[in-house]
Amino acid sequence: MKSSAITSSVKHVSSAKLKTIRKRLANLYGVEEADTLLDRFFHMIGRYGVGVNRTNLSSKVISQKDAVLITYADMVSDGKAHPFSTLKEFCTARLKGAFSAIHILPFYPWTSDDGFSVVDYREVDKRYGNWDDVSRLSEEFELMFDLVLNHCSSKSPWFREYVSGIEPGSNYILEGDEEADLSSVVRPRASPLLTPYQTRKGERHVWTTFSADQVDLDWTSPDLLFEFLDIIMFYASLGCRILRLDAVAFLWKEIGTNCLHLPKTHEVIKLIRNFIEVVAPEVLILTETNVPHQENISYFGKGDEAHAVYQFSLPPLLLHGLLKGTAKHVTNWAAHLSPPPKGCHFLNFTASHDGIGVRPLEGILDTDEILSLADEVRGNGGHVSMRKLEDGSEFPYELNATYYGALSHKKDPELGKKRFLCSQAVALAMKGIPAVYFHSLCATPNYTEGVKETGHNRTINRKKWKSEELETLLEDEESNSGEIFEWYTRVLRRRASCPAFHPDASQKVIELGDEIFAFERRSLDGSQVIICLFNFLPHEVKSNQKQTLASYLSNGSVKDLISGGEFSFDNESFALRPYQALWLCQN
Repeated sequence: MKSSAITSSVKHVSSAKLKTIRKRLANLYGVEEADTLLDRFFHMIGRYGVGVNRTNLSSKVISQKDAVLITYADMVSDGKAHPFSTLKEFCTARLKGAFSAIHILPFYPWTSDDGFSVVDYREVDKRYGNWDDVSRLSEEFELMFDLVLNHCSSKSPWFREYVSGIEPGSNYILEGDEEADLSSVVRPRASPLLTPYQTRKGERHVWTTFSADQVDLDWTSPDLLFEFLDIIMFYASLGCRILRLDAVAFLWKEIGTNCLHLPKTHEVIKLIRNFIEVVAPEVLILTETNVPHQENISYFGKGDEAHAVYQFSLPPLLLHGLLKGTAKHVTNWAAHLSPPPKGCHFLNFTASHDGIGVRPLEGILDTDEILSLADEVRGNGGHVSMRKLEDGSEFPYELNATYYGALSHKKDPELGKKRFLCSQAVALAMKGIPAVYFHSLCATPNYTEGVKETGHNRTINRKKWKSEELETLLEDEESNSGEIFEWYTRVLRRRASCPAFHPDASQKVIELGDEIFAFERRSLDGSQVIICLFNFLPHEVKSNQKQTLASYLSNGSVKDLISGGEFSFDNESFALRPYQALWLCQN
Protein backbone atom coordinates (compact mmCIF):
# COMPACT_ATOMS: atom_id res chain seq x y z
CA MET A 1 0.00 0.00 0.00
CA LYS A 2 1.26 3.42 -0.85
CA SER A 3 2.31 5.39 2.21
CA SER A 4 0.63 8.46 0.77
CA ALA A 5 -2.71 6.77 1.39
CA ILE A 6 -2.23 7.09 5.14
CA THR A 7 -2.67 10.80 5.66
CA SER A 8 -3.23 12.58 8.94
CA SER A 9 -6.97 12.69 8.28
CA VAL A 10 -7.33 8.89 8.18
CA LYS A 11 -5.02 7.70 10.96
CA HIS A 12 -8.12 6.67 12.89
CA VAL A 13 -8.91 3.97 10.29
CA SER A 14 -7.84 0.51 11.45
CA SER A 15 -5.48 -1.63 9.40
CA ALA A 16 -8.26 -4.25 9.12
CA LYS A 17 -10.58 -1.64 7.61
CA LEU A 18 -7.86 -0.57 5.18
CA LYS A 19 -7.36 -4.15 4.05
CA THR A 20 -11.10 -4.64 3.57
CA ILE A 21 -11.49 -1.50 1.48
CA ARG A 22 -8.45 -2.37 -0.62
CA LYS A 23 -9.78 -5.89 -1.20
CA ARG A 24 -13.13 -4.55 -2.37
CA LEU A 25 -11.47 -2.12 -4.78
CA ALA A 26 -9.32 -4.95 -6.12
CA ASN A 27 -12.38 -7.20 -6.58
CA LEU A 28 -14.15 -4.50 -8.55
CA TYR A 29 -11.38 -2.91 -10.60
CA GLY A 30 -8.36 -5.20 -10.47
CA VAL A 31 -5.44 -5.77 -8.12
CA GLU A 32 -3.13 -3.54 -10.13
CA GLU A 33 -5.45 -0.54 -9.60
CA ALA A 34 -6.23 -1.15 -5.93
CA ASP A 35 -3.48 0.97 -4.33
CA THR A 36 -4.06 3.94 -6.62
CA LEU A 37 -7.80 3.80 -5.97
CA LEU A 38 -7.29 3.42 -2.22
CA ASP A 39 -5.13 6.52 -2.21
CA ARG A 40 -7.85 8.34 -4.13
CA PHE A 41 -10.46 6.94 -1.72
CA PHE A 42 -8.83 8.50 1.33
CA HIS A 43 -8.01 11.79 -0.31
CA MET A 44 -11.77 12.34 -0.52
CA ILE A 45 -12.18 12.49 3.25
CA GLY A 46 -12.91 15.97 4.48
CA ARG A 47 -14.81 17.19 1.43
CA TYR A 48 -17.85 19.26 2.41
CA GLY A 49 -16.56 19.04 6.00
CA VAL A 50 -17.55 15.37 6.23
CA GLY A 51 -15.38 12.88 8.09
CA VAL A 52 -12.86 15.35 9.53
CA ASN A 53 -14.05 15.84 13.12
CA ARG A 54 -14.21 12.28 14.45
CA THR A 55 -15.42 13.37 17.90
CA ASN A 56 -18.83 14.24 16.46
CA LEU A 57 -19.26 10.95 14.60
CA SER A 58 -21.18 8.02 16.06
CA SER A 59 -23.39 5.28 14.64
CA LYS A 60 -27.11 5.99 14.66
CA VAL A 61 -29.07 4.32 17.46
CA ILE A 62 -32.45 2.91 16.36
CA SER A 63 -35.41 2.60 18.74
CA GLN A 64 -39.20 2.26 18.81
CA LYS A 65 -39.37 6.04 18.41
CA ASP A 66 -38.20 5.74 14.81
CA ALA A 67 -40.76 5.83 12.00
CA VAL A 68 -40.38 7.11 8.44
CA LEU A 69 -42.79 9.21 6.40
CA ILE A 70 -42.48 8.66 2.62
CA THR A 71 -43.39 11.74 0.59
CA TYR A 72 -42.65 13.83 -2.46
CA ALA A 73 -41.21 17.28 -1.85
CA ASP A 74 -44.30 18.83 -3.44
CA MET A 75 -46.86 16.47 -1.91
CA VAL A 76 -48.44 19.52 -0.23
CA SER A 77 -48.25 22.96 -1.83
CA ASP A 78 -50.08 26.26 -1.53
CA GLY A 79 -48.99 27.83 -4.83
CA LYS A 80 -47.06 30.56 -3.02
CA ALA A 81 -44.17 29.31 -0.91
CA HIS A 82 -41.64 26.70 -2.01
CA PRO A 83 -43.24 23.26 -1.66
CA PHE A 84 -40.38 22.29 0.66
CA SER A 85 -41.40 25.11 3.00
CA THR A 86 -45.05 24.07 2.90
CA LEU A 87 -44.09 20.44 3.59
CA LYS A 88 -41.96 21.48 6.55
CA GLU A 89 -44.78 23.58 7.97
CA PHE A 90 -47.28 20.74 7.57
CA CYS A 91 -45.03 18.04 9.05
CA THR A 92 -43.80 20.17 11.94
CA ALA A 93 -47.33 21.16 12.91
CA ARG A 94 -48.98 17.75 12.54
CA LEU A 95 -46.40 14.95 12.61
CA LYS A 96 -43.81 15.72 15.30
CA GLY A 97 -43.64 12.80 17.71
CA ALA A 98 -45.30 10.49 15.21
CA PHE A 99 -42.43 10.36 12.70
CA SER A 100 -38.73 10.72 13.37
CA ALA A 101 -37.63 10.77 9.73
CA ILE A 102 -38.90 11.83 6.32
CA HIS A 103 -38.01 10.11 3.07
CA ILE A 104 -38.13 12.89 0.49
CA LEU A 105 -38.47 11.17 -2.87
CA PRO A 106 -36.01 12.47 -5.51
CA PHE A 107 -36.09 16.25 -5.38
CA TYR A 108 -33.28 16.78 -7.89
CA PRO A 109 -33.93 18.09 -11.43
CA TRP A 110 -35.53 15.23 -13.39
CA THR A 111 -37.21 14.41 -16.70
CA SER A 112 -39.45 11.37 -16.07
CA ASP A 113 -40.69 8.76 -13.57
CA ASP A 114 -41.61 11.52 -11.10
CA GLY A 115 -38.01 12.11 -10.10
CA PHE A 116 -36.22 8.82 -10.72
CA SER A 117 -34.69 10.01 -13.98
CA VAL A 118 -32.15 12.36 -12.45
CA VAL A 119 -30.58 15.20 -14.43
CA ASP A 120 -28.28 16.57 -11.71
CA TYR A 121 -27.65 14.78 -8.41
CA ARG A 122 -26.20 17.85 -6.71
CA GLU A 123 -29.03 20.31 -7.31
CA VAL A 124 -32.54 20.82 -5.93
CA ASP A 125 -35.25 21.16 -8.55
CA LYS A 126 -36.20 24.85 -8.50
CA ARG A 127 -39.86 23.85 -8.52
CA TYR A 128 -39.43 22.53 -4.97
CA GLY A 129 -37.04 25.00 -3.37
CA ASN A 130 -33.33 24.96 -2.60
CA TRP A 131 -30.76 23.36 -0.30
CA ASP A 132 -31.54 25.87 2.44
CA ASP A 133 -35.11 24.53 2.49
CA VAL A 134 -33.76 21.00 2.81
CA SER A 135 -31.49 22.01 5.68
CA ARG A 136 -34.38 23.66 7.51
CA LEU A 137 -36.43 20.48 7.24
CA SER A 138 -33.46 18.50 8.61
CA GLU A 139 -33.61 20.64 11.75
CA GLU A 140 -37.01 19.10 12.55
CA PHE A 141 -36.69 15.55 11.15
CA GLU A 142 -33.98 13.18 10.06
CA LEU A 143 -33.97 12.88 6.28
CA MET A 144 -33.74 10.04 3.79
CA PHE A 145 -32.32 10.85 0.34
CA ASP A 146 -32.46 8.69 -2.76
CA LEU A 147 -29.27 7.69 -4.50
CA VAL A 148 -30.32 6.58 -7.99
CA LEU A 149 -27.37 4.37 -8.85
CA ASN A 150 -28.54 2.32 -11.81
CA HIS A 151 -29.41 5.07 -14.27
CA CYS A 152 -29.61 8.78 -14.95
CA SER A 153 -31.68 10.95 -17.27
CA SER A 154 -30.98 11.00 -21.00
CA LYS A 155 -31.03 14.81 -20.58
CA SER A 156 -28.31 14.80 -17.92
CA PRO A 157 -24.88 16.42 -18.43
CA TRP A 158 -23.34 12.96 -18.08
CA PHE A 159 -25.31 11.65 -21.04
CA ARG A 160 -24.63 14.77 -23.09
CA GLU A 161 -20.91 14.20 -22.48
CA TYR A 162 -21.32 10.57 -23.52
CA VAL A 163 -23.03 11.56 -26.78
CA SER A 164 -20.27 14.10 -27.46
CA GLY A 165 -17.43 11.77 -26.46
CA ILE A 166 -16.29 14.03 -23.60
CA GLU A 167 -14.89 12.70 -20.32
CA PRO A 168 -15.90 11.85 -17.70
CA GLY A 169 -19.45 11.28 -18.99
CA SER A 170 -18.15 9.30 -21.97
CA ASN A 171 -17.15 6.59 -19.45
CA TYR A 172 -20.33 6.69 -17.39
CA ILE A 173 -22.97 5.26 -19.76
CA LEU A 174 -23.42 1.53 -20.38
CA GLU A 175 -23.49 0.46 -24.02
CA GLY A 176 -24.95 -2.82 -25.24
CA ASP A 177 -24.52 -5.04 -28.29
CA GLU A 178 -27.79 -5.58 -30.12
CA GLU A 179 -26.38 -8.85 -31.48
CA ALA A 180 -25.66 -10.25 -28.01
CA ASP A 181 -27.98 -12.81 -26.42
CA LEU A 182 -29.69 -10.85 -23.66
CA SER A 183 -32.65 -13.19 -23.25
CA SER A 184 -31.63 -14.23 -19.72
CA VAL A 185 -31.59 -10.64 -18.42
CA VAL A 186 -34.28 -10.14 -15.77
CA ARG A 187 -36.55 -7.27 -16.78
CA PRO A 188 -38.75 -5.09 -14.56
CA ARG A 189 -40.47 -3.67 -17.65
CA ALA A 190 -41.83 -4.83 -21.00
CA SER A 191 -40.05 -1.96 -22.84
CA PRO A 192 -36.87 -2.59 -24.93
CA LEU A 193 -33.69 -3.30 -22.95
CA LEU A 194 -31.47 -1.47 -25.47
CA THR A 195 -32.25 1.94 -26.96
CA PRO A 196 -30.40 3.37 -30.00
CA TYR A 197 -28.90 6.86 -29.66
CA GLN A 198 -26.90 8.93 -32.12
CA THR A 199 -23.48 9.83 -30.75
CA ARG A 200 -20.30 11.42 -32.09
CA LYS A 201 -19.13 7.88 -32.86
CA GLY A 202 -22.31 7.02 -34.72
CA GLU A 203 -25.34 5.07 -33.56
CA ARG A 204 -24.85 3.29 -30.26
CA HIS A 205 -27.22 1.08 -28.29
CA VAL A 206 -27.54 2.03 -24.63
CA TRP A 207 -28.87 -0.13 -21.81
CA THR A 208 -32.23 1.21 -20.63
CA THR A 209 -33.44 -1.19 -17.94
CA PHE A 210 -36.39 0.97 -16.92
CA SER A 211 -37.18 3.32 -19.83
CA ALA A 212 -35.61 4.99 -22.85
CA ASP A 213 -35.18 8.16 -20.79
CA GLN A 214 -33.41 6.31 -17.95
CA VAL A 215 -29.99 5.39 -19.36
CA ASP A 216 -28.02 2.82 -17.38
CA LEU A 217 -24.71 3.75 -15.79
CA ASP A 218 -21.49 1.80 -16.33
CA TRP A 219 -20.09 0.74 -12.95
CA THR A 220 -17.01 -0.81 -14.49
CA SER A 221 -15.70 2.76 -14.51
CA PRO A 222 -13.97 3.60 -11.21
CA ASP A 223 -14.53 7.28 -12.03
CA LEU A 224 -18.27 6.66 -11.69
CA LEU A 225 -17.74 5.07 -8.27
CA PHE A 226 -15.84 8.12 -7.05
CA GLU A 227 -18.45 10.44 -8.53
CA PHE A 228 -21.06 8.75 -6.35
CA LEU A 229 -18.86 8.65 -3.26
CA ASP A 230 -18.49 12.41 -3.61
CA ILE A 231 -22.27 12.75 -3.92
CA ILE A 232 -22.74 10.65 -0.77
CA MET A 233 -20.47 12.97 1.21
CA PHE A 234 -22.31 15.97 -0.19
CA TYR A 235 -25.66 14.51 0.93
CA ALA A 236 -24.31 13.69 4.39
CA SER A 237 -23.18 17.30 4.79
CA LEU A 238 -26.73 18.47 4.02
CA GLY A 239 -28.58 16.35 6.57
CA CYS A 240 -29.00 12.96 4.91
CA ARG A 241 -29.19 10.29 7.62
CA ILE A 242 -30.64 7.42 5.58
CA LEU A 243 -29.33 6.71 2.09
CA ARG A 244 -31.78 4.78 -0.07
CA LEU A 245 -30.05 2.88 -2.88
CA ASP A 246 -32.68 2.86 -5.61
CA ALA A 247 -33.02 -0.16 -7.95
CA VAL A 248 -29.59 -1.26 -6.79
CA ALA A 249 -30.10 -4.94 -7.70
CA PHE A 250 -29.60 -4.08 -11.39
CA LEU A 251 -26.40 -2.10 -10.88
CA TRP A 252 -23.69 -4.39 -12.34
CA LYS A 253 -24.19 -6.13 -15.71
CA GLU A 254 -22.35 -9.08 -17.21
CA ILE A 255 -23.39 -10.64 -20.51
CA GLY A 256 -24.39 -14.28 -20.09
CA THR A 257 -25.97 -13.69 -16.67
CA ASN A 258 -29.40 -12.44 -15.58
CA CYS A 259 -27.71 -9.13 -14.57
CA LEU A 260 -29.49 -9.20 -11.22
CA HIS A 261 -27.86 -9.42 -7.75
CA LEU A 262 -24.44 -10.03 -9.26
CA PRO A 263 -21.54 -10.47 -6.80
CA LYS A 264 -20.02 -7.16 -7.86
CA THR A 265 -23.31 -5.38 -7.12
CA HIS A 266 -23.04 -6.62 -3.54
CA GLU A 267 -19.36 -5.63 -3.50
CA VAL A 268 -20.22 -2.05 -4.49
CA ILE A 269 -22.77 -1.80 -1.67
CA LYS A 270 -20.30 -3.20 0.86
CA LEU A 271 -17.70 -0.71 -0.31
CA ILE A 272 -20.18 2.15 0.12
CA ARG A 273 -20.90 0.79 3.61
CA ASN A 274 -17.17 0.78 4.43
CA PHE A 275 -16.86 4.32 3.11
CA ILE A 276 -19.77 5.54 5.23
CA GLU A 277 -18.35 3.82 8.33
CA VAL A 278 -15.20 5.88 7.84
CA VAL A 279 -16.68 9.29 6.99
CA ALA A 280 -20.29 9.34 8.25
CA PRO A 281 -21.28 6.39 10.51
CA GLU A 282 -24.45 8.23 11.48
CA VAL A 283 -25.80 7.48 7.98
CA LEU A 284 -27.75 4.24 7.37
CA ILE A 285 -27.93 2.38 4.05
CA LEU A 286 -31.33 1.14 2.85
CA THR A 287 -31.49 -1.03 -0.28
CA GLU A 288 -34.52 -1.05 -2.57
CA THR A 289 -34.78 -4.50 -4.17
CA ASN A 290 -38.36 -5.44 -5.04
CA VAL A 291 -37.70 -9.17 -5.49
CA PRO A 292 -38.53 -12.49 -3.77
CA HIS A 293 -37.73 -12.58 -0.06
CA GLN A 294 -34.53 -14.65 -0.09
CA GLU A 295 -33.06 -12.48 -2.83
CA ASN A 296 -34.13 -9.35 -0.96
CA ILE A 297 -32.50 -10.26 2.35
CA SER A 298 -29.24 -11.16 0.60
CA TYR A 299 -28.57 -7.41 0.77
CA PHE A 300 -27.99 -7.68 4.50
CA GLY A 301 -24.86 -9.61 3.56
CA LYS A 302 -23.40 -10.93 6.80
CA GLY A 303 -24.35 -7.75 8.57
CA ASP A 304 -21.76 -5.90 6.47
CA GLU A 305 -23.94 -4.59 3.64
CA ALA A 306 -27.26 -2.73 3.99
CA HIS A 307 -28.33 -1.58 7.44
CA ALA A 308 -31.96 -2.03 6.37
CA VAL A 309 -34.01 -3.60 3.59
CA TYR A 310 -37.66 -3.11 2.71
CA GLN A 311 -39.95 -5.93 3.83
CA PHE A 312 -41.25 -6.32 0.28
CA SER A 313 -43.33 -9.46 0.85
CA LEU A 314 -45.50 -7.73 3.45
CA PRO A 315 -47.60 -5.36 1.25
CA PRO A 316 -48.87 -7.92 -1.30
CA LEU A 317 -49.21 -10.67 1.29
CA LEU A 318 -51.34 -8.51 3.59
CA LEU A 319 -53.40 -7.34 0.63
CA HIS A 320 -54.05 -10.91 -0.48
CA GLY A 321 -54.97 -12.10 3.01
CA LEU A 322 -57.39 -9.29 3.75
CA LEU A 323 -59.07 -9.40 0.34
CA LYS A 324 -59.38 -13.19 0.42
CA GLY A 325 -60.28 -13.43 4.11
CA THR A 326 -57.45 -15.65 5.31
CA ALA A 327 -54.47 -15.12 7.57
CA LYS A 328 -53.02 -18.54 6.69
CA HIS A 329 -50.32 -17.38 4.29
CA VAL A 330 -49.16 -14.38 6.29
CA THR A 331 -49.07 -16.46 9.49
CA ASN A 332 -46.96 -19.17 7.86
CA TRP A 333 -44.66 -16.59 6.26
CA ALA A 334 -44.16 -14.64 9.49
CA ALA A 335 -43.60 -17.82 11.52
CA HIS A 336 -40.64 -18.73 9.29
CA LEU A 337 -39.23 -15.21 9.05
CA SER A 338 -35.63 -15.23 10.24
CA PRO A 339 -34.48 -12.15 12.15
CA PRO A 340 -32.00 -9.87 10.36
CA PRO A 341 -28.31 -9.96 11.30
CA LYS A 342 -27.36 -7.99 14.39
CA GLY A 343 -27.55 -4.27 13.74
CA CYS A 344 -29.79 -4.73 10.68
CA HIS A 345 -33.51 -4.10 10.31
CA PHE A 346 -36.54 -4.59 8.10
CA LEU A 347 -38.34 -1.46 6.92
CA ASN A 348 -42.01 -2.45 7.24
CA PHE A 349 -44.40 -0.73 4.87
CA THR A 350 -47.58 -1.37 2.90
CA ALA A 351 -47.35 1.36 0.28
CA SER A 352 -44.83 3.62 -1.40
CA HIS A 353 -44.66 5.86 -4.44
CA ASP A 354 -44.38 2.71 -6.57
CA GLY A 355 -46.98 0.04 -7.03
CA ILE A 356 -47.38 -3.07 -4.89
CA GLY A 357 -44.76 -5.51 -6.19
CA VAL A 358 -45.87 -9.10 -6.68
CA ARG A 359 -42.48 -10.73 -7.33
CA PRO A 360 -41.99 -10.94 -3.53
CA LEU A 361 -44.96 -13.37 -3.49
CA GLU A 362 -42.98 -15.95 -5.47
CA GLY A 363 -42.59 -19.06 -3.35
CA ILE A 364 -45.38 -17.91 -1.01
CA LEU A 365 -48.47 -17.88 -3.27
CA ASP A 366 -49.01 -19.94 -6.40
CA THR A 367 -49.48 -18.41 -9.86
CA ASP A 368 -53.27 -18.66 -9.84
CA GLU A 369 -53.50 -16.83 -6.52
CA ILE A 370 -51.27 -14.03 -7.79
CA LEU A 371 -53.36 -13.66 -10.95
CA SER A 372 -56.54 -13.67 -8.85
CA LEU A 373 -55.11 -10.93 -6.63
CA ALA A 374 -54.36 -8.87 -9.73
CA ASP A 375 -57.98 -9.30 -10.84
CA GLU A 376 -59.22 -8.13 -7.41
CA VAL A 377 -57.13 -4.95 -7.66
CA ARG A 378 -58.49 -4.27 -11.16
CA GLY A 379 -62.00 -4.81 -9.79
CA ASN A 380 -61.37 -2.11 -7.17
CA GLY A 381 -60.37 0.41 -9.85
CA GLY A 382 -56.64 -0.25 -9.90
CA HIS A 383 -54.25 -1.27 -12.67
CA VAL A 384 -51.70 -4.02 -13.16
CA SER A 385 -48.25 -3.45 -14.70
CA MET A 386 -46.59 -6.33 -16.51
CA ARG A 387 -43.03 -7.53 -17.03
CA LYS A 388 -41.63 -9.65 -19.83
CA LEU A 389 -40.48 -13.19 -18.99
CA GLU A 390 -37.67 -15.12 -20.68
CA ASP A 391 -40.12 -16.92 -23.00
CA GLY A 392 -41.53 -13.58 -24.19
CA SER A 393 -44.79 -13.85 -22.24
CA GLU A 394 -45.91 -11.25 -19.72
CA PHE A 395 -46.82 -11.61 -16.06
CA PRO A 396 -47.90 -9.10 -13.37
CA TYR A 397 -44.97 -7.14 -11.98
CA GLU A 398 -46.79 -4.71 -9.72
CA LEU A 399 -50.32 -3.72 -8.72
CA ASN A 400 -51.08 -0.05 -9.18
CA ALA A 401 -53.47 1.45 -6.64
CA THR A 402 -53.33 3.37 -3.41
CA TYR A 403 -53.32 0.87 -0.56
CA TYR A 404 -56.54 2.42 0.69
CA GLY A 405 -58.07 2.05 -2.77
CA ALA A 406 -56.91 -1.56 -3.12
CA LEU A 407 -58.63 -2.50 0.15
CA SER A 408 -61.78 -0.47 -0.45
CA HIS A 409 -65.17 -2.20 -0.39
CA LYS A 410 -67.63 -0.96 -3.01
CA LYS A 411 -70.74 -2.23 -1.23
CA ASP A 412 -69.65 -1.26 2.27
CA PRO A 413 -67.14 1.64 2.43
CA GLU A 414 -67.03 1.44 6.23
CA LEU A 415 -65.90 -2.17 6.02
CA GLY A 416 -63.21 -1.16 3.53
CA LYS A 417 -61.93 1.47 5.95
CA LYS A 418 -61.71 -1.10 8.77
CA ARG A 419 -59.88 -3.48 6.47
CA PHE A 420 -57.37 -0.77 5.60
CA LEU A 421 -56.77 0.14 9.26
CA CYS A 422 -56.22 -3.52 10.08
CA SER A 423 -53.49 -3.70 7.43
CA GLN A 424 -51.76 -0.61 8.78
CA ALA A 425 -51.89 -1.87 12.37
CA VAL A 426 -50.13 -5.07 11.26
CA ALA A 427 -47.30 -3.19 9.54
CA LEU A 428 -46.77 -0.86 12.52
CA ALA A 429 -46.57 -3.75 14.97
CA MET A 430 -44.18 -6.10 13.18
CA LYS A 431 -40.50 -6.35 14.05
CA GLY A 432 -38.60 -3.61 12.23
CA ILE A 433 -38.89 0.09 11.48
CA PRO A 434 -42.28 1.32 10.17
CA ALA A 435 -42.50 3.46 7.03
CA VAL A 436 -45.74 5.12 5.95
CA TYR A 437 -46.51 6.61 2.56
CA PHE A 438 -48.23 10.00 2.67
CA HIS A 439 -51.28 8.70 0.80
CA SER A 440 -51.81 5.95 3.38
CA LEU A 441 -51.62 8.55 6.12
CA CYS A 442 -54.41 10.51 4.39
CA ALA A 443 -56.48 7.54 3.09
CA THR A 444 -56.21 8.81 -0.47
CA PRO A 445 -58.45 6.94 -2.94
CA ASN A 446 -57.21 5.84 -6.37
CA TYR A 447 -56.22 8.89 -8.41
CA THR A 448 -57.78 7.61 -11.62
CA GLU A 449 -58.03 11.03 -13.27
CA GLY A 450 -54.27 11.39 -12.91
CA VAL A 451 -53.70 8.15 -14.84
CA LYS A 452 -55.89 9.49 -17.64
CA GLU A 453 -53.77 12.66 -17.77
CA THR A 454 -50.34 11.01 -17.77
CA GLY A 455 -51.01 7.57 -19.25
CA HIS A 456 -48.83 6.06 -16.50
CA ASN A 457 -50.28 3.46 -14.13
CA ARG A 458 -48.17 4.62 -11.18
CA THR A 459 -49.82 8.05 -11.23
CA ILE A 460 -52.80 6.42 -9.52
CA ASN A 461 -50.78 6.56 -6.30
CA ARG A 462 -49.02 9.90 -6.81
CA LYS A 463 -51.66 12.59 -6.34
CA LYS A 464 -50.36 15.95 -5.13
CA TRP A 465 -52.41 17.88 -2.58
CA LYS A 466 -53.29 21.54 -2.43
CA SER A 467 -52.65 22.43 1.19
CA GLU A 468 -56.01 24.14 1.66
CA GLU A 469 -57.89 21.12 0.29
CA LEU A 470 -55.95 18.71 2.48
CA GLU A 471 -56.26 20.80 5.64
CA THR A 472 -60.03 21.01 5.14
CA LEU A 473 -60.25 17.23 4.81
CA LEU A 474 -58.13 16.60 7.88
CA GLU A 475 -60.13 19.02 10.01
CA ASP A 476 -63.34 17.22 9.05
CA GLU A 477 -63.63 14.48 11.67
CA GLU A 478 -66.31 12.74 9.62
CA SER A 479 -64.12 12.43 6.53
CA ASN A 480 -62.15 9.23 5.97
CA SER A 481 -58.96 11.25 5.58
CA GLY A 482 -59.48 13.10 8.86
CA GLU A 483 -60.37 9.96 10.79
CA ILE A 484 -57.50 7.87 9.49
CA PHE A 485 -54.95 10.68 9.84
CA GLU A 486 -55.98 11.09 13.48
CA TRP A 487 -55.79 7.31 14.01
CA TYR A 488 -52.35 7.12 12.47
CA THR A 489 -50.73 9.97 14.40
CA ARG A 490 -52.28 8.80 17.68
CA VAL A 491 -51.20 5.18 17.24
CA LEU A 492 -47.67 6.11 16.11
CA ARG A 493 -47.16 8.32 19.17
CA ARG A 494 -48.36 5.53 21.47
CA ARG A 495 -46.14 3.05 19.68
CA ALA A 496 -43.12 5.30 20.27
CA SER A 497 -43.49 4.83 24.04
CA CYS A 498 -43.56 1.01 23.90
CA PRO A 499 -40.21 -0.78 24.34
CA ALA A 500 -41.82 -4.00 23.05
CA PHE A 501 -41.89 -2.31 19.62
CA HIS A 502 -38.14 -1.69 19.62
CA PRO A 503 -36.80 -2.94 16.24
CA ASP A 504 -34.62 -5.48 18.06
CA ALA A 505 -37.41 -6.68 20.38
CA SER A 506 -38.44 -10.28 19.76
CA GLN A 507 -41.39 -11.38 17.66
CA LYS A 508 -43.15 -14.74 18.04
CA VAL A 509 -46.10 -15.84 15.91
CA ILE A 510 -49.08 -17.30 17.79
CA GLU A 511 -51.20 -19.90 15.95
CA LEU A 512 -54.88 -19.02 16.36
CA GLY A 513 -56.30 -20.45 13.13
CA ASP A 514 -56.68 -19.15 9.59
CA GLU A 515 -58.95 -16.23 10.52
CA ILE A 516 -56.64 -14.44 12.97
CA PHE A 517 -53.07 -13.25 12.53
CA ALA A 518 -51.41 -13.06 15.94
CA PHE A 519 -47.95 -12.51 17.35
CA GLU A 520 -46.15 -11.47 20.50
CA ARG A 521 -43.66 -8.61 20.81
CA ARG A 522 -41.45 -8.69 23.90
CA SER A 523 -39.11 -5.89 24.97
CA LEU A 524 -35.38 -6.51 25.16
CA ASP A 525 -35.43 -6.60 28.98
CA GLY A 526 -38.69 -8.59 29.12
CA SER A 527 -40.50 -5.84 31.01
CA GLN A 528 -43.24 -5.37 28.40
CA VAL A 529 -45.21 -7.89 26.36
CA ILE A 530 -47.68 -6.84 23.66
CA ILE A 531 -50.00 -9.38 22.01
CA CYS A 532 -51.08 -8.28 18.54
CA LEU A 533 -54.33 -9.73 17.16
CA PHE A 534 -55.85 -9.09 13.72
CA ASN A 535 -59.13 -10.42 12.36
CA PHE A 536 -58.75 -10.94 8.61
CA LEU A 537 -62.47 -11.55 8.01
CA PRO A 538 -65.38 -9.14 7.27
CA HIS A 539 -67.43 -10.62 10.12
CA GLU A 540 -66.96 -11.35 13.81
CA VAL A 541 -64.62 -14.19 14.68
CA LYS A 542 -64.85 -16.10 17.96
CA SER A 543 -61.90 -18.00 19.34
CA ASN A 544 -61.87 -20.53 22.14
CA GLN A 545 -58.13 -20.19 22.57
CA LYS A 546 -58.27 -17.79 25.47
CA GLN A 547 -55.88 -20.03 27.40
CA THR A 548 -53.31 -19.68 24.62
CA LEU A 549 -53.28 -15.92 25.09
CA ALA A 550 -53.43 -16.26 28.87
CA SER A 551 -49.98 -17.86 28.71
CA TYR A 552 -48.72 -14.51 27.44
CA LEU A 553 -50.97 -12.20 29.46
CA SER A 554 -52.50 -12.72 32.90
CA ASN A 555 -56.24 -13.26 33.27
CA GLY A 556 -58.34 -10.22 33.77
CA SER A 557 -58.21 -6.81 32.17
CA VAL A 558 -55.61 -5.80 29.62
CA LYS A 559 -55.34 -2.58 27.67
CA ASP A 560 -55.67 -2.21 23.91
CA LEU A 561 -53.01 0.30 22.93
CA ILE A 562 -54.73 1.13 19.64
CA SER A 563 -58.10 2.20 21.04
CA GLY A 564 -56.95 2.99 24.56
CA GLY A 565 -59.76 0.84 25.95
CA GLU A 566 -59.77 -2.34 28.01
CA PHE A 567 -60.13 -5.90 26.76
CA SER A 568 -61.37 -8.67 29.05
CA PHE A 569 -59.90 -12.17 29.26
CA ASP A 570 -62.32 -13.38 31.94
CA ASN A 571 -64.26 -15.71 29.63
CA GLU A 572 -63.08 -18.97 28.09
CA SER A 573 -63.36 -17.47 24.61
CA PHE A 574 -63.01 -14.05 23.02
CA ALA A 575 -64.39 -12.38 19.92
CA LEU A 576 -62.91 -9.98 17.39
CA ARG A 577 -65.10 -7.63 15.40
CA PRO A 578 -64.81 -7.47 11.58
CA TYR A 579 -61.17 -6.58 10.72
CA GLN A 580 -60.51 -5.60 14.32
CA ALA A 581 -56.87 -4.96 15.26
CA LEU A 582 -55.69 -5.16 18.88
CA TRP A 583 -52.37 -4.43 20.56
CA LEU A 584 -52.92 -5.91 24.02
CA CYS A 585 -50.72 -4.98 26.95
CA GLN A 586 -51.02 -5.79 30.66
CA ASN A 587 -52.35 -2.85 32.65
